[in-house]
Amino acid sequence: FTYVNIYIYMMNKRPLPDSEHLGASNVSSKNPAPTTDYIVPNTTVKTCTHEIAFPEDWTEEKTTEILNRLDEKTYGTLNKPEFHGSRAKSYPFILDPFQETSVACLERRESVMVSAHTSAGKTVVAEYAIAMAFRDKQRVIYTSPLKALSNQKFRELTAEFGDVGLMTGDVSINPNASCIVMTTEILRSMIYRGSELLREVAWVIFDEIHYMQDRERGVVWEETIVFLDHDCHMVFLSATLSNAKEFAGWVAHLHKQPCHVVYTDFRPTPLQHYAYPLGGDGLFLLLDEKGRFRGENFARLRASLASASERRGGGRGRGRQGREGGGGGGREGEGGGRGRGRGGRGGGSSSAVSKTDMRIHVAQILKLVVRQKWEPVIFFSFGRKDCEAYANALRGRGQGGKHGGGGG
Repeated sequence: FTYVNIYIYMMNKRPLPDSEHLGASNVSSKNPAPTTDYIVPNTTVKTCTHEIAFPEDWTEEKTTEILNRLDEKTYGTLNKPEFHGSRAKSYPFILDPFQETSVACLERRESVMVSAHTSAGKTVVAEYAIAMAFRDKQRVIYTSPLKALSNQKFRELTAEFGDVGLMTGDVSINPNASCIVMTTEILRSMIYRGSELLREVAWVIFDEIHYMQDRERGVVWEETIVFLDHDCHMVFLSATLSNAKEFAGWVAHLHKQPCHVVYTDFRPTPLQHYAYPLGGDGLFLLLDEKGRFRGENFARLRASLASASERRGGGRGRGRQGREGGGGGGREGEGGGRGRGRGGRGGGSSSAVSKTDMRIHVAQILKLVVRQKWEPVIFFSFGRKDCEAYANALRGRGQGGKHGGGGG
């Protein structure tokens, strides 16, 4: 089967449509409620899971020592961190459970690994660690895997905290600031050089820590974490780290201190999966915002594909008088079968989709998206030439082409 997956990610949190099938002719048409064949965990409830990794030689005496150092009424316990004291930073909104738990771990001066979906609010945890460092007259380092991301975070944190510096391979701005944003490679180089600045650093924030899984660059994160001072606490942020508990155990083993793991399945912006069958009729909702697979819609999607295949292959393939075939066209012409003419070898329902046809499909998909007011839209294509071709085709339609309404 040939179809295009459409992932509708409602960044502006508009109400979701109640339609299961967005047809080309009637976008808002409703269909009977589909059956549910498979259910994945609910991601619409604000909950979080907290775990903690201890070093191998951890003893009850060390737990008691921490209890004596931290008031349980103010900081909670190792297994249930809660903070009820004066906060380093306040927010004009109520924090989600995973944010509250992470803040409590930070106030306990303990490392924490935070795993949450994109746009869930992991930056709140990073900002709080920075605010704590400013409050306690300490230094903090914010690392990112990319120069572009470092530049972006530098602008954002400068607007929020003021005393922020930037260090990348190309630029060095205010290197004596209380908070310094840098790439992970720069931090590793500072560790190797024995930089005096690191003696004043209380917190290191690793954004996008899942880059450690990269086969070529992952060693940079490994070496940086290994050689950081034991008195330095770390904040790890990631949306896609599958082995978070194992990672936290490794950090606890290295630095001989507990490392918390806080993660949540809650997705603050609903995600729906639609499929657009090439040559079919509109968009079909396959996975709704609650993670339920829509089996009936998938069956109708297959039926739409079969109908499109019949329309393409039925009686159109002539070639130059080869054997009459019905399988949807060959490499050049529209004909089917194994004839000696242009029809060539018959194929499946997708073998005859040309570049021109694909541009038409792209325009049709975006027309449906615009009609549903799902903008802004990002349309991915793996080829640079294809991106240019689709953009030029849409630009032509947007300038009053015969079909109109494509939108650039």
